Amino acid sequence: MLAHAQDNTIWTAFYNKKNTAIGYKDQKGNIKIKPKFTLFSPTIRFENIMAVSEEDSQGRWKSYYLTKKGKTVGIDSLHIFDHSFDCENEGFIRFRDNKTDKAGLFDKNGAIAIPAQYNELSRVSNGLVTAIAGAEKTYTDDREHYAWTGGQEFLLDTHNNVIVEDFKLDDNLNFFSLLKAPTASTDPLRTSFLTKDGAYISFINFKEEFKQWLTTDLLIDLTNKKLINASFDIITWDAPILYEKTKREAFIAANFELIKKGLLEILNPKTNYFISNGGINRALYDDDAFDKYYNNCGESTENKNPTMTIIVSHTIQSELKQNQYEFLKTETGYKLIGVFINDAPIKNPTP
Repeated sequence: MLAHAQDNTIWTAFYNKKNTAIGYKDQKGNIKIKPKFTLFSPTIRFENIMAVSEEDSQGRWKSYYLTKKGKTVGIDSLHIFDHSFDCENEGFIRFRDNKTDKAGLFDKNGAIAIPAQYNELSRVSNGLVTAIAGAEKTYTDDREHYAWTGGQEFLLDTHNNVIVEDFKLDDNLNFFSLLKAPTASTDPLRTSFLTKDGAYISFINFKEEFKQWLTTDLLIDLTNKKLINASFDIITWDAPILYEKTKREAFIAANFELIKKGLLEILNPKTNYFISNGGINRALYDDDAFDKYYNNCGESTENKNPTMTIIVSHTIQSELKQNQYEFLKTETGYKLIGVFINDAPIKNPTP
């Protein structure tokens, strides 16, 4: 066991000279853990607990969870999805029992918060966890990816208390908008669930919220100033060769009419479009201003800050062209962050 003193600061990953191993430094640059972990260890910022892997002196690979105090738990029981280790969220991290293939949850001190008794658990979101039990794992044709079919879904708290017994998971639900009431919500933006104690909890639907804002606010009397206020400081756009990044004022000044025309199309019932939800892509949005929208492993915090991308399709001379307008939910509302237009040239505001 490593002997770490209690430290509430964030430690940052760094590489050895050969870029073959990862270690961690504190905010003053002091080395807290010498580079020893493999590059598969995903944690960029070590807050409380993280998943790591390393090679021992006999050349054997070992994976485990490490806490800030140096405690080792969950040896060879990492929760891995799509070839990625889990990441701490709200002071909790998932693990998977390698004998039963069941998922559980460690707290930030490495204690078991939820035993490994579920087929799958979500990451913690506003103190809530979704779980599925009694399901069957079904693989895709490539045998590398799988999904759970059947079983029962639950909504839990981090003490493994069941809040909703028959929960229908929807990745559009904003768990940070939770309201509890004696009756189901009549708000069309909210989805309600009957709890075990007979009350109702409800959550705002991200996509429905975005649609309402888009059609009853942003697109009503859309002006240059209004679009600037509804945009992120930097706009990423599809230049002829590579993606470019431009300050919102300059980009919108040069392309306002083009963007306005494209966005207003969705008000026409004949327009072929849809809205896709997801998370920001670090390959496109790597400016420092976006750091707050990534977790300690560099992954999008889409449970709190999803992206909503309007995708408008046109058929031009039998060829499908799609224009995309990507918005990010921020602490001050949805903001335009990306414009990708394929059927008309975007003007470069800088010569």
